[in-house]
Amino acid sequence: MILRRALVRELTATAIGLFVVLTAILFTNLVLRLLARAAGGAVAPDGIVALLGFNALFYLNILLAVALFLTVLLTLSRWYRDSEMIVWQTSGVSLTWLLKPILWFSAPFLAAIVALSLFLSPWAEQRKVEFERQLESRDELAFVTPGLFREFRRANLVVFLESLNTFDGTIRNVFLHSIEDGKDATTVARIARLVEEPSGARYVVLEDGRRYEGAAGQADFRIVEFERLGRVIEPAVARALPVSRKAIPTAALVAAEGNSERSELFWRISVPILALVLTLLAIPLANVNPRLGRSFNLFAAAFLYLLYTNCLNIVQSLIAQGKLDFWVGLAVPHAVALAVVFVLFRHQLAVAGLFGARPRPGPPPDAAGSPAR
Repeated sequence: MILRRALVRELTATAIGLFVVLTAILFTNLVLRLLARAAGGAVAPDGIVALLGFNALFYLNILLAVALFLTVLLTLSRWYRDSEMIVWQTSGVSLTWLLKPILWFSAPFLAAIVALSLFLSPWAEQRKVEFERQLESRDELAFVTPGLFREFRRANLVVFLESLNTFDGTIRNVFLHSIEDGKDATTVARIARLVEEPSGARYVVLEDGRRYEGAAGQADFRIVEFERLGRVIEPAVARALPVSRKAIPTAALVAAEGNSERSELFWRISVPILALVLTLLAIPLANVNPRLGRSFNLFAAAFLYLLYTNCLNIVQSLIAQGKLDFWVGLAVPHAVALAVVFVLFRHQLAVAGLFGARPRPGPPPDAAGSPAR
């Protein structure tokens, strides 16, 4: 009972720390990617937070699986390094005894991974796609970032603005370059304002500016100065994006017969199995052998994790190409991984080697009962 409480307490503390660190790494990566897209004008700045939440929810199942694997591995490795495991083993505690408390601790994580992989991650991907389409259907000025040139290819327009006052909607130092009737037209203005009519039509009103039409040096080139100039803002048309298989509900994947749908279903089922196998694998891998170095087991764990996940990716690709049956691909890699877990457990439990070979008998004792010399 004391050992179980101590184990659960340390597993919980380690899991919280690892989850915070991995979540920070995930959010940092996602934020940098979204900011790069926003800087390029592909994403409106006010949509970054929502897209960040949808992307984080999509990758949360993998994050939980890695956090659970590292929690068990690092906790037991510390016990081996500090000789606490040796004390418990001399008291009659074996690796098989650790299975029950560790699996009970892992049960909420595994349930959350199942829910995320089969239901919440596809929902998050679907909501992300819908939200991106809603952003694209907004007017063009919603995508303009102060200090950067923004190109709108459908409208043959390049826009640059120096600053935007979010309180009164005033835009300062505006540059517009467009192609109208086959001629270049460049417009610069000191101030611009957004005006919305009661009918719903929207305009951008440029004030105190100048307009250059045509090419310099040509007969049709002219310069027009104006006090006020209006331009209609036409609503953008959302692109017809292809349906992502990652956004398809799991029930629809089960009913589908296509190879790409089967490969996606394979991955969603494999992630919870991956989390369970890695949790079991961490128990024998946590054993620290001083002769091999204190970090050898961590390198071995990283190698096996990468090997396992890469094999799953290869199998998923083969299923998508129709070169491998779904059930064979689902059974073989996980069965091999479970076999590796069994071999490692047997190696740790065996007294005399990997396959439990008995030690060679020594010389027979003499008649007096003492060993023969």
